[in-house]
Amino acid sequence: MKVGTLYYSLSLWNQGAITAADFVVATSLSLLIISEARNLSRRFLEIFEHIGNIANGVLTIIQPHELIDQDEAIAHSITQGKIEFRLVNFSYLEGKQVFQNLSVTIQSGQRVGLVGFSGSGKSTFVNLILRVFDPQSGQIIIDGVDIRDMTQEALHAQISLIPQDPSLFHRTLMENIRYGRLDATDEEVIKAARKAHAHDFIAQIKEGYHSLVGERGVKLSGGQRQRIAIARVILKDAPILILDEATSSLDSITEKAIQDTLDLVMNEKTVIVVAHRLSTIAHLDRILVFDQGRVIEDGTHSQLLASGGAYYKLWKMQAGGFLPVKANNQNVSELPTR
Repeated sequence: MKVGTLYYSLSLWNQGAITAADFVVATSLSLLIISEARNLSRRFLEIFEHIGNIANGVLTIIQPHELIDQDEAIAHSITQGKIEFRLVNFSYLEGKQVFQNLSVTIQSGQRVGLVGFSGSGKSTFVNLILRVFDPQSGQIIIDGVDIRDMTQEALHAQISLIPQDPSLFHRTLMENIRYGRLDATDEEVIKAARKAHAHDFIAQIKEGYHSLVGERGVKLSGGQRQRIAIARVILKDAPILILDEATSSLDSITEKAIQDTLDLVMNEKTVIVVAHRLSTIAHLDRILVFDQGRVIEDGTHSQLLASGGAYYKLWKMQAGGFLPVKANNQNVSELPTR
């Protein structure tokens, strides 16, 4: 089109049908129109590409939730914290069973430790209580009510969790602690921070409780992040407390200081502690030893050591307070005593 337009304009000028000025104006306008038409076609292609991207994004966003509340779900109030697993069967993939007819009862106010190799079912046990997943069959009951009959909001509001890597937001320390209970006053937040032994290091920061912690709390050390998580739990004051390897990444001195605080937090609560460092659960009321989705031993630290079973073998094998990495597909029960 450009070559044709230029050739036709030159022909007319050569014939004297147009002047030099007419030639310049006509050629310039025609080339401009051709260029804009080409750009317009590109814009149309981009528009349809963006429409496709938006459509894909919307389809991703509006996916239905896998777990939804039942139509008549209740906001049950947990007052005692008794947890029961009744013949629970669960698997992530069909044919790969994690729990088969698992029945466990944790009494109100009991402090229970969960131990075993990675993949033995400890974290799955906790996730089922939090209702991250629903079992294929069986019941998980808290204070006599199946958790599937409770609203998820009511369930999560009454369970406190301290994970191995606490989730902190790029907000102030005050807001991160208040995340435990959004209606808490500033005085209640500061009181919780004092109980968690976090107030001292917060006071040393230039802007105090109004300091931003950075994305995922990068401006804080591991021990400081854990203290913020503990302050949240103290502020929330839920009747059930779950610690998922909350101190495994800390040094011994920091762990000892945090462990003293956790003992205060555990008071009069039903507590479940997942740990690889066996020394952190030795003082608990009860220890459950998991192996391939089964509870193979159940008792206190002294009872399990005296029995000389799987827990005794793990206790003897641990290096630096941690369980060894599972090797050669051995089960806990197959480990040598020495």
